[in-house]
Amino acid sequence: MKSQIDWLPLSEGSVRPTQGRTLAVMQVSGGSQSFNAVNALRVLGRWMRMITVPNQSSVPMAYKEFDEAGRMKPGPLYERVVDVCEELMKFTLLTRERAEYLVDRYSERKEREPDRLKAVAADIGFVKR
Repeated sequence: MKSQIDWLPLSEGSVRPTQGRTLAVMQVSGGSQSFNAVNALRVLGRWMRMITVPNQSSVPMAYKEFDEAGRMKPGPLYERVVDVCEELMKFTLLTRERAEYLVDRYSERKEREPDRLKAVAADIGFVKR
């Protein structure tokens, strides 16, 4: 994931390409349970202006939680992962049509204003495009 984050453009114009998208964070580890990775990912999600679901999951000793076919075994950790996935789906459905409004910022509108005014002036014939 870190590599993918490194390749994302910081912004396109005044807009981050990730803003308004939903994010769920989960981690697997080979040792004891820790929430360090999910907490760091939550911070990254905020920085990228993503709508991060409140629920999160951490799967300790992940090598014990999967069967020979690579599927996660039934149990409390599996149920927690499903809970996070369901919450991601619900938040996505709830915010999909409203994401643009939720991440709308005065500073970004102000940054886009000169371009918008030039386009309006060109439309009404005050200036050439």
